[in-house]
Amino acid sequence: MGAAAATLVAAPAIAQTYPNRAIRMVVPYPPGGGTDGLGRITAERLQEKLGQPIVVQNVGGASGTVGSETVRRADPDGYTLLFNASLFALGKTVVPSCPYDPQTDFRTIAQAGEAPLVLLANNNVPGTDYASTIAAIAKEPKKYFFALSSGGSAGHIATLAFLKKTGLPLDTILYKGTAPANADLVAGNVQLFMDPWTALLPLATSGRARGLFVTSKERTKLAPNIPTTDEVGLKDFHMSSWYGLWAPKDTANAVVDRLAAAMADVSKDPAFLEKTTSLGIVPTARGPAAFAAFIEGEVETHTALLKESGFKPE
Repeated sequence: MGAAAATLVAAPAIAQTYPNRAIRMVVPYPPGGGTDGLGRITAERLQEKLGQPIVVQNVGGASGTVGSETVRRADPDGYTLLFNASLFALGKTVVPSCPYDPQTDFRTIAQAGEAPLVLLANNNVPGTDYASTIAAIAKEPKKYFFALSSGGSAGHIATLAFLKKTGLPLDTILYKGTAPANADLVAGNVQLFMDPWTALLPLATSGRARGLFVTSKERTKLAPNIPTTDEVGLKDFHMSSWYGLWAPKDTANAVVDRLAAAMADVSKDPAFLEKTTSLGIVPTARGPAAFAAFIEGEVETHTALLKESGFKPE
C-alpha cells in the first residue's frame, strides 16, 4: 500500500517537473535520410513546446535495430526517445535478428506524419497514363520488373498490395535502398517503382520517369499532374510511409502524456506545417492510444501480405 501511495504521489510530481534537462532523440539511421529529416524538424518544434533542448543522435545499423535497441535499454525517464519510421513496427518479420518486440518493448507517444507513395514507370514503358501503361504491361508481364527499395518497407508492402489488387504477375527485385532502385528505374533495368514520394517525385517532375499515381486522397501540389489512386480506379488504396515517436516501455504515464500533448501542439504549429508540407510530409496527430491501435492494424495487414508473397527476411 505504501508503494502504491508513493506512485500516486510521484506521478503528479513528474508531470510538474518533466522535463528539466536536455532530451536525447535517437534516429536509428544515418543523417540525411527522410526519417532523419522529419525527426530534426520535429525535434526543433518539440523542444520549443517542452522548454528544453532536444539533441538528435543518429545511431544507424542493422536496418534501424541498433538505434532502436539503444532506446529500449535506456532509462525510462523520458530523456531518451526514439524517432522512427513504419518499417520499425514489423520487427522480426523483416529483421530476424531484431532483439525487441516493437509493440511490447516501447510506448507509443505520437505519430508525427506520413509520406504517401508514388508509382513511377520508366519512360520507355508503353503508354501515356496509368490505364494505357498497365494495359501494355498486362499483355507481356514477364518483360517488366518492379523495384523494391528494401524488404518490409512501405514501398514493398504497397507493391505487394498493388499486385494483389490488380492481379499483375510481375516479378520484383529487392535493392538496398531507394537510390540504387531509382538509378535502375531511370536506366530501364527495372520498369516500375513505388516508394514514398519524398524521394521519388523529383524523378517525375524532372521528366526522368513517368508518374502513374499517388496514394494520397488528394493530388499533391508538388506534382499536381499526377492523379490519385482513386482517380485511376484503385479505390481506397491509400498507403504511406509513416513516422512517429516512442519511449522505453516503462516510461511513466505522466511523462508520456506530457510528450503527447506537446506533439499535438507541434502538429498544429505553423512553422512545422510549412516545413513538412514543403517536403511532402502530411502531418498527423494520433496520440498514444490511437497510434498504438493504428500500428496494430498496420502490422496485421502488412505481415499477412509479406507471408502471402513468400517473403523471406535476410
